[in-house]
Amino acid sequence: MKILSITAGAAGMYCGSCSRDNALAAELLARGHDVTLVPLYTPTTTDEPNLSRDRVLFGGISIYLQQHLPFFRKTPRFVDRLLDSPRVIRAFASRSLSTDPGLLGDLTISMLQGERGVLRKEFEKLLEWLADEPAPDVINLPNSLLIGLARPLRAALDRPVCCTLQGEDLFLEGLVEPYREQALDLIRRQVAEVDCFLAVSDYYVPVMSRLLHIPPERMAVVPLGINMAGYQNRERGTGVLTGHGDPSPVPFRVGYFARIAPEKGLHVLADAYQQFRRRTGGAPARLEAAGYLSREHAPYLDQVQRSLAVAGLADEFTYRGAVDRDGKLAFLRSLDVLSVPATYDEPKGVFLLEAMASGVPVVQPDRGAFTEIVEKTGGGVLVAPDEPSALAEGLYALWQDRGLAESLGQRGFHGVRTHYGIARAADRLLSVYEGLVAGGSIGHAPYAAVGRST
Repeated sequence: MKILSITAGAAGMYCGSCSRDNALAAELLARGHDVTLVPLYTPTTTDEPNLSRDRVLFGGISIYLQQHLPFFRKTPRFVDRLLDSPRVIRAFASRSLSTDPGLLGDLTISMLQGERGVLRKEFEKLLEWLADEPAPDVINLPNSLLIGLARPLRAALDRPVCCTLQGEDLFLEGLVEPYREQALDLIRRQVAEVDCFLAVSDYYVPVMSRLLHIPPERMAVVPLGINMAGYQNRERGTGVLTGHGDPSPVPFRVGYFARIAPEKGLHVLADAYQQFRRRTGGAPARLEAAGYLSREHAPYLDQVQRSLAVAGLADEFTYRGAVDRDGKLAFLRSLDVLSVPATYDEPKGVFLLEAMASGVPVVQPDRGAFTEIVEKTGGGVLVAPDEPSALAEGLYALWQDRGLAESLGQRGFHGVRTHYGIARAADRLLSVYEGLVAGGSIGHAPYAAVGRST
């Protein structure tokens, strides 16, 4: 099968959606399928071999200039080729291109307006590129914010179009008015242009069905999946507790692995850690964090560090930055427990899969896809959302009972391989694609046969 998969770059940061798209492409290529993975906006950054094309459609610099300076809507193609060069985009991405929805309302609307909006030159360039490419059997868009691509792609290629749903409700919620309502209206009007919407969790199906007015029968679940290569059971410390809270000579390491941003909840974990430490006496412990930090969120990290310093715990906290794959694997293996207490209903949670794949138990808010992942794998503890005291209690339970922590870690280690391997995700994706192609005509694929994630 020949697949055209579009993925959206995230301005130089490691991106869970980009990594998922890349991992699926790698698995499908290994099975003999012909996958073209092409980035939009910026080149993608992944911690595995990057399989995306060395070109960027809808280059972030070009579309920004066209949005704000009409002159650039008519520049010749040689100017566009310079602005769309991956090297040029990379040079500016981390410093100048924002992913903050509060700053991107007008550009979001222009993308959703498609070839009828101010970015019509970019849609023309897309069709020019497609003219030189073999026609695919199926097309996949990375999120509903790019649904404006569906109609021109269908018109040019006469092939089924899928659209993955993997967290864009948070971006939509962050848009200021009137852009939020305009964006929702534009997406809802174009739902009929997509043959099947692919949710990354069971939880996300009713959420996006209600938000975007998508008929449930036009949705399928293609669960998250990670490449298990390199993940090993974490090394166990030598200071296993035998009683009820006797101190261990090996620090108990509480980990956080996600973007450093308020919505991911590092401040909640820092508060919970302070409460946890008030119960553990002089036993050694540490709070370790890793993940992408943007310039705009540097003050947020400073605030978290100040709160720990006021509590006398500054020396117990370390921020390890945005680690590469080897650094990620080593970081996870060093932890005793991981927690990313997001303050919203997260539809993904790749960091949970990565921790469990390393034999690390998790303590998570009972919300969003977290509930689904923990219940399927058995790899952690669920606590009340947005309550640092409940999170602290969960951490303390695993500190006090290392046998429980070990048991949860092993359940997660095996459970994530049963339910969330990349091969399983690819199986589900192929079943959708094959159903669409076998349907014979666009818009009449047998969605009901696809089923739900189990």
